[in-house]
Amino acid sequence: MRWEGQELAVTDGAALPGLQRIAGLVRSVRTPEFEGITFHEVTSKSALNKVPEASHVPFRWTVNPYRGCSHACTYCLSGYAPITMADGSTIPLARVRPGDQVLGTRQQGLSRRLVRTQVLDHWRTTKPAFRVELDGGESIVASGDHRFLTPDGWKHVTAAAEDEPPRPHLTTRDRLVGLRRGVVGAAVRPDDTLTVSYVRPMGVDLPMLDLTTGTGDFIAHGVVSHNCFARNTHTYLDLDAGDDFDRQVIVKVNVAEVLQREVGRRTWAREHVAMGTNTDPYQRAEGRYRLMPGIIEALAGSGTPFSILTKGTLLRRDLPLLQRAAQHVQVGIGVSLALLDEGLHKSVEPGTPTPKARLDLIRAVRAAGLPCTVLLAPILPGLTDSEEHLSALVAAVADAGATGISHIPLHLRPGAREWYLGWLESTRPDLLPMYRRLYHRGSYSDQRYRDWLRARVEPHLRQFRLRDDDEPLVDDRRRPLHGTRWGTRLTPAPAPAPHEPAQDALF
Repeated sequence: MRWEGQELAVTDGAALPGLQRIAGLVRSVRTPEFEGITFHEVTSKSALNKVPEASHVPFRWTVNPYRGCSHACTYCLSGYAPITMADGSTIPLARVRPGDQVLGTRQQGLSRRLVRTQVLDHWRTTKPAFRVELDGGESIVASGDHRFLTPDGWKHVTAAAEDEPPRPHLTTRDRLVGLRRGVVGAAVRPDDTLTVSYVRPMGVDLPMLDLTTGTGDFIAHGVVSHNCFARNTHTYLDLDAGDDFDRQVIVKVNVAEVLQREVGRRTWAREHVAMGTNTDPYQRAEGRYRLMPGIIEALAGSGTPFSILTKGTLLRRDLPLLQRAAQHVQVGIGVSLALLDEGLHKSVEPGTPTPKARLDLIRAVRAAGLPCTVLLAPILPGLTDSEEHLSALVAAVADAGATGISHIPLHLRPGAREWYLGWLESTRPDLLPMYRRLYHRGSYSDQRYRDWLRARVEPHLRQFRLRDDDEPLVDDRRRPLHGTRWGTRLTPAPAPAPHEPAQDALF
């Protein structure tokens, strides 16, 4: 790969706008072998990330050598769009500035309510304009990439281009979620006056602006509007569950050196470090950047136990290094695999290694003498939860030599929810009513479905002695992690509560 000749100016249209504001940006790179992807190389000041206590995951530290985003909105609204400020007044979007206080929303129980939030950044470009007309008479000028909130989740103004993955978009059946009173604490909800009358191209490119706020949204034209994705301010990524290969990937090129300094400090307590719980450390770019060998050496050399969760077969490259590390610290390897059907795999997880390739990876990990837990995740209701499929899947994983199996039903968090339901509508619309019932409370499936699924999976796990018979069958979000058994078996981290950022964005 001729990488050096592919350098871009950070202001190139393929690069993330505003990257010039990131301290430590080295360069932005494209290469024909990664079509549609831009890599933004940065030097980071820290490598160890402390997981917020509110996330309730059974580990406190993680390392993410790569960050990216696949749901980025690309500059969204006309500068005339009225933005609701924190005091209830409105001003044009063009006049909003970083530091201003505006109204955003947060989920509180079953309701989404208005909260005060700060503007972190303000963006501008020129895009083809579309007019969204609502039944109540409101007229909104926006780009086709912008997203508004509906009862069925976030939806783009227009459908994706023919050569891009499908995405949820507005139709005349949609009602937008908006406000009656612009005061903190007021609920936002759909209204008949916010029903979409039509979406039409205006046939002209217009200046478009957008905001980044602390809540990830703001109120424009009285309706809930999705942020332009937080570029230099983001602390976690809103990844698309069906697309592991991000179009904009931030690469921490010095992460191994920084990590070595951090774990070498006297104050470092050698707590467990989990990798792959946010972004996959063995995504395709790792083949070029080779960041993981240095990370593994830094952790093992300092006596720090660690685990890796991945879908990437590139891990095989580092098996000799992981073997040596396991002689000094506890090493856990986890592989995510939830289906065997090649056709379904190509549709749901485009670009990821095939099921066969991941089964071969499990065999390679076991041949190297390392433990390998397999996460059957995510199990898709109505698609991969049949008795026949689960029996075949567990048998295949057991035959590959897995030392443990855990299962996680599909989580439909914001971002993943819109992508998946849009995909489902285009491929299996007959399943939509069932999904609306199962996920009517939010990101997690109904408790009765989780109990049913557990009862279906458990006999197969016990058949192959891949689970202790006396292990308590508790709710997925409360399942304990066997902290002393990382070298033997991984148990999945509990899912965060619906209002918390997802730490296991791989699913």
